[in-house]
Amino acid sequence: KEKKHRVEDALSAARAAVEEGILPGGEVALLNAVKALDTVKAEGDELTGVNILRRALEEPFRQLVVNAGQDGGVMLEGVRRKQAEAKSGTWGYDVIKNEIVDLVKTGIIDPAKVTRSALENGASVAAMILTTEALITDLPEKDKAPSMPSGGMDY
Repeated sequence: KEKKHRVEDALSAARAAVEEGILPGGEVALLNAVKALDTVKAEGDELTGVNILRRALEEPFRQLVVNAGQDGGVMLEGVRRKQAEAKSGTWGYDVIKNEIVDLVKTGIIDPAKVTRSALENGASVAAMILTTEALITDLPEKDKAPSMPSGGMDY
């Protein structure tokens, strides 16, 4: 069942890649999107919004690196340095090799459609939260006290 699910996921990813193309994987496409914000002229609350978006685009990469046991900020700067040096946005962090590589040449890619959809959906949810005056959430469940041991037994 697990194998079937993986095959279905791979097939869906391949179809999405055929539809809209591919991007470097490892969350680097979102890092590269940050550059588009450099030309935005904003001040006050709008500048705050741009800075929040900038951080939101960097966060998936940072979390991927942290999950691999490395420092997200340090690796982020390393990737940016390598991209500038190579004059190519295809460089990123390979968590398996624990090194900065050309992701496209290495075969670490994402379908553009998947990345675009995730970004659009995230922005839509953020906009909805910002424009809604109320937010509904589940209350966290209180931990139940552990049951008492049976009487008459020494522990």
